Amino acid sequence: MTKILRMPLFAGALAALAAPLAAESWDMPTPYGDSVFHTANIIEFAADVGEATGGELEITVHSAGSLFAHPEIKDSVRRGLAPIGELLMSRLANEDAIFAIDSIPFLASNYDEAEKLWAASRPMVEEKLAAQGLTLLFAVPWPGQSLYTKEPVESTADLEGAAFRAYNNATERLAQLMGAVPTQIETGDIPTAFSTGRADAMITSPSTGVSSQAWDFVSTYTELQAWLPKNMVVVNTGAFEALPEEVQAAVMEAAAAAETRGWEMSKAETAEKVAELEANGMAVMMPSDTLKGELAAIGETMTAEWLEEAGEEGQSVVDAYRAE
Repeated sequence: MTKILRMPLFAGALAALAAPLAAESWDMPTPYGDSVFHTANIIEFAADVGEATGGELEITVHSAGSLFAHPEIKDSVRRGLAPIGELLMSRLANEDAIFAIDSIPFLASNYDEAEKLWAASRPMVEEKLAAQGLTLLFAVPWPGQSLYTKEPVESTADLEGAAFRAYNNATERLAQLMGAVPTQIETGDIPTAFSTGRADAMITSPSTGVSSQAWDFVSTYTELQAWLPKNMVVVNTGAFEALPEEVQAAVMEAAAAAETRGWEMSKAETAEKVAELEANGMAVMMPSDTLKGELAAIGETMTAEWLEEAGEEGQSVVDAYRAE
């Protein structure tokens, strides 16, 4: 009887050894819908990985917070509940100030400056993530944040006492330094806030301006690109290192391509959405020399305040950026 029991087990073991290794399948949560360019870029990244690995690694993208809500994505990846995910980098600012470096107003105010800031800050960001068992794959910026007002703004004096939409600590502080009165308003409440007088002005991306149909409640868009916040894609380091070396290499190659492609998509998004604002009757303006000078001074103040929190690590990154 004993021999009869052992023979099937032995045969099963041989069959398992002879069978090809099963393909790895990863679920990937993202916060935004499929129409958002970040998600489109990630879907292409996932397809590139599947093709480059011959199906050894298949990534299924779960968009619009359908698998994990945005605030849960980082911890879900860290804990291995999902091996890979996307999140806004500055959401981690409460953990470490370095994650907020791309959201300091007027430190990097165009795509060229944003790329230099990312090159200077990336090693530190990677180090902070690695300490939590996370590996950075790539990061892509949103279009720059610009000014929406009911009338043209020549200087910050024109914003004195205005109800200014804020959505985090940085935008609240920015409003204060401009002489405006900050009021916390979520994206979905923007049209109502303006129509009821709770808001007179805001800084946000052209993407949000279009999605909220800003032309219904303001008339002027002043191109500032005050900061270009980034989304980043991270992977659980243990899950990544468990992959065969050739699959790891394919993932990193696809990630590098996704970062390059994503930055170009962001630039295209900016041009497209600004054109849409103008087509719907908004005046698209560049800031006056007076306004640029005043906002640059505010940027210096906010950078200095950030450095007080970020310390020597933050100073080293800012120094490296400014050395460029």
